[in-house]
Amino acid sequence: MAHVLMSEQACFINFAYGSNMSSLRLRARTPSARPIGIAQLAGHRLMWHKAGRDGSAKCDAFATGDARDVVWGVLYRIDLVERPQLDLAEGLGQGYDHKTVSVRAAAGWVSAGLYQATHIDSNLQPFDWYLAYVLRGAQEHGLPDSYLQQLAGVSAVVDVDGERRAMNLARLS
Repeated sequence: MAHVLMSEQACFINFAYGSNMSSLRLRARTPSARPIGIAQLAGHRLMWHKAGRDGSAKCDAFATGDARDVVWGVLYRIDLVERPQLDLAEGLGQGYDHKTVSVRAAAGWVSAGLYQATHIDSNLQPFDWYLAYVLRGAQEHGLPDSYLQQLAGVSAVVDVDGERRAMNLARLS
């Protein structure tokens, strides 16, 4: 019994709204990640303006303060010992900051962490493989059709680094 309680205390809840919605993508970064449901973050809009280290756009849950703006995402329970791995993969302090938000899930309100962009460049577009991760995660977890259509309408560019593109597309296969 003590082991179970200790295990539950040694986890954190992450609200994934970009490529980390894909279980495949997130488990490559944090193997303990387990989805616990979908949720909505009000007062935020999904933007594709976070300047990635690879020169492309990544997702951002941009705070608008307008309750009509909603970002859908997936809640994951992750072992706390893997938090540094996720911080590194997300570029904590070098493109994203971490903040705690309250999201609405089927079971009610949940406090979760998310990564919010600090380096913004609205002139960038996402790579096609990055968008594919986002779409895969949204489909995998059954986000609303209207949101899936919104994601599918995002304009993406082909990654000029053919090796990186092939590697990421192969992971999605």
